[in-house]
Amino acid sequence: MSAAGGVGTATVTATEATVSGNGKADQLGRDLQELLEWFQLNEKLPKDIEPLLLRRFYQCMYGDLEETRKLIEVNYALRNRHPHLFIQRDPLDDDSRRTFDYADILPLPGLTPDKCKVSLYCFRDFEASKMHHTEDTRAFFMVTDCRFVTPDDPANADVLSEGEVQIFDMKGTTMRHISRLTISTLRAYIKFLQLAFPVRLRAIHMVNCPTYLDRIVSVVKPFISDEVFKLIRFHTVSMDSLYEFVPRQMLPEEYGGGAGSLATLRAQTQKTLAEHRDYLMNPDHWVVEKTEKQNGRSWRFFK
Repeated sequence: MSAAGGVGTATVTATEATVSGNGKADQLGRDLQELLEWFQLNEKLPKDIEPLLLRRFYQCMYGDLEETRKLIEVNYALRNRHPHLFIQRDPLDDDSRRTFDYADILPLPGLTPDKCKVSLYCFRDFEASKMHHTEDTRAFFMVTDCRFVTPDDPANADVLSEGEVQIFDMKGTTMRHISRLTISTLRAYIKFLQLAFPVRLRAIHMVNCPTYLDRIVSVVKPFISDEVFKLIRFHTVSMDSLYEFVPRQMLPEEYGGGAGSLATLRAQTQKTLAEHRDYLMNPDHWVVEKTEKQNGRSWRFFK
């Protein structure tokens, strides 16, 4: 992978082409090179892509080149359809600071035994007036975009996660928070997660669920496909049920785990965002030129 904020390399490196099994490494290298060349010549895509992100797309589609191309085009089409969420952003601006002052959006270190990456989302401040749904969603995607160009296991950069596990801590969530949801933002967020995410969503765990959980679910369920809704598990009694799915040691200390404190994980995430600021704000990685001319073809899939 090129340095944070830099331009993706013109060829796929040996590191990016390493997998286990005889002959697989050569095939991976050829496929990624073919995808990179296709990407750079495709007028419906930005100018550049980080090699590690390209490999995630490829792995997400189980190495199927045609399906990988479709996923990539959908990803950038949606990004450019909603530039206020995916392109017009700065991890160090006032909007981002307000989000990170009241909420944590934290990729957790390591991988589960089945090679899934775990992320945690929780409130630090329960005051509903501090929630700004669109700005918070923009911050979420900045964190995930940084994660996708960062090795999942620093000890073995060649190992990629096989899926994504998300933990939402509902502690402090009230109907006042739900009333501050922006429907257009919620729709865009869920559509991107369902159609364009470059990793496979394996599970969503809702912990510390309130007694009025059914009212919250009734608001968001119409926007969620049945396939994704089946991935959601509601933990209504205690955290113990979560440990059956996510190793306790992977969780922050505040959740009974051994991954360090929330403050330490927060500082690491903020450091990563600052280091990748140029990358996140570089239009060469996100903006599709001449979008208006392609409008009839590009957006038809989503109507």
